[in-house]
Amino acid sequence: MHPQKKPYAPSCDENKAPILAVIRPLFETARSLLEIGSGTGQHAVCFAAAMPHLIWQTSDMAENLPGIHAWLDEADLPNLAPPIVLDTTRDWPEGPFDAVFSANTAHIMPFEAVEAMFAGVGRVLAPGGYFALYGPFNRDGAFTSDSNRRFDAWLKSQDTRMGVRDLADLHALASQAGLRPVAEHPMPANNLTLVWQRDAT
Repeated sequence: MHPQKKPYAPSCDENKAPILAVIRPLFETARSLLEIGSGTGQHAVCFAAAMPHLIWQTSDMAENLPGIHAWLDEADLPNLAPPIVLDTTRDWPEGPFDAVFSANTAHIMPFEAVEAMFAGVGRVLAPGGYFALYGPFNRDGAFTSDSNRRFDAWLKSQDTRMGVRDLADLHALASQAGLRPVAEHPMPANNLTLVWQRDAT
């Protein structure tokens, strides 16, 4: 039913271990997680295998679902849910989810989709749950590395709506969605994993 050829992103293999080191303790009591923008599905397979207590719900735009299916079908893990279509501006599952994770999405989405992502997380994340977002980010309006500056220029050459987002803008969106910042983990290759927690009330 699904194509056998699996998509492959080298960056997923490169960053999966450091990301897992951050999110495993964060999600140790969670039972359900929504991944926004599962991409190839590689992260989902790795992280679901490492956290068998957690039902991992993959999602992405419709055109990426066949590739995710290929990875999930091969892995055959009982805690990997079939991927669902999720366009942050309109398609959201009911929830609630105990946790939300997303990697390398904020700089690819148009900013209005980033706004919609935070608003959606605020709706579907259970009170007290964590939202972890991995990727490159600017600080105080400035690039944190030359490589991120070059990456931003490349993104904008593909689509002017894409680009490395500023931490202040994301924290403002999080605050509007009832999410408070709890951690900022430096990651390899000038990336960060940002963590917010939904208000308990």
